[in-house]
Amino acid sequence: MDTSLGRSYERCRELHRRHGRTYYLATRLLPAWKRRHVHALYGFTRYADEIVDQTDELPPERRAARLADWSDRFLAGLAGAPVDDPLLPAVLHTIAVFDLDRADFAAFLRSMAMDLTVTSYPRYADLLDYMDGSAAAIGTMMLPILGSVDPDAAREPARQLGFAFQLTNFIRDVAEDLERGRLYLPAEDLATFDVTHADLVAAAGRRAVTPRIRELIEYEVDRARKHYLAAAPGVTLLAPASQSCIRTAYVLYGGILDEVAAAGYDVFARRAVVPRRRRAAVVARALLTPTGTPVVVPGSRPEVWRGNSCGGTPDRDHRSTTQPTATP
Repeated sequence: MDTSLGRSYERCRELHRRHGRTYYLATRLLPAWKRRHVHALYGFTRYADEIVDQTDELPPERRAARLADWSDRFLAGLAGAPVDDPLLPAVLHTIAVFDLDRADFAAFLRSMAMDLTVTSYPRYADLLDYMDGSAAAIGTMMLPILGSVDPDAAREPARQLGFAFQLTNFIRDVAEDLERGRLYLPAEDLATFDVTHADLVAAAGRRAVTPRIRELIEYEVDRARKHYLAAAPGVTLLAPASQSCIRTAYVLYGGILDEVAAAGYDVFARRAVVPRRRRAAVVARALLTPTGTPVVVPGSRPEVWRGNSCGGTPDRDHRSTTQPTATP
């Protein structure tokens, strides 16, 4: 590997290490030759996200121009043009090595552009349309790198895991997203629980939920757990050398939901994180788990975490059920 390509992979790895601690930890369980390719995909997605989110001092049209310029350079690189960029050579090399589907990258960039103009979502179907590019596409980008004994069967679980991870982030980061002028909880859900956008802003300011907001967050946690359930069969379809990595990421991200539940669904008092000692225990357990062992869906074994409910999709009369869900 030439030195410029090596530097590009290293830049992606450093972005991953600094900004994706949970997933970076899980990635260390992959064979060494696969890790740099995962770092490349993370670096690509993180850098695009930074253009959208980390330049708040710029007006949306300037950020849109930056994203369009970077996207054009990426597309030119895909077409074989020389690329003068510290990060793109690694992702272009990874795409070539694994013949990754270019449509996934187009879908991802489309969703990033949406973040510059769309600040809320009326229905869950609208949010799913956004997450199709921002989350599900990343799952299918990753699949060829991880390897699978049955790629066709593993494709939808990979998409579902992308949905599950991103919904987990949306639930945990409600206050942070509100500060950026965005809300990823669908308006129809807020209406179901008689919660307004102003109610959420006020709760973020108080750093405490109201009873109605608590019910809303519980509803979203239950919804996310359904995606984890749908994703679960895909872990055992992965190549044996990749299962401990994704098992670790699955349990740690799912553990964030359990921490939210343990805090009484108050996502404003503090940021939900899985404690460091528990993270280490999850990694050790994943290394010792035999290949092919099914993963435990978040919330379905309360004794493992401090969290409580893992109900099915709640309605207005049955929001606090503790029955385990059955599918992601």
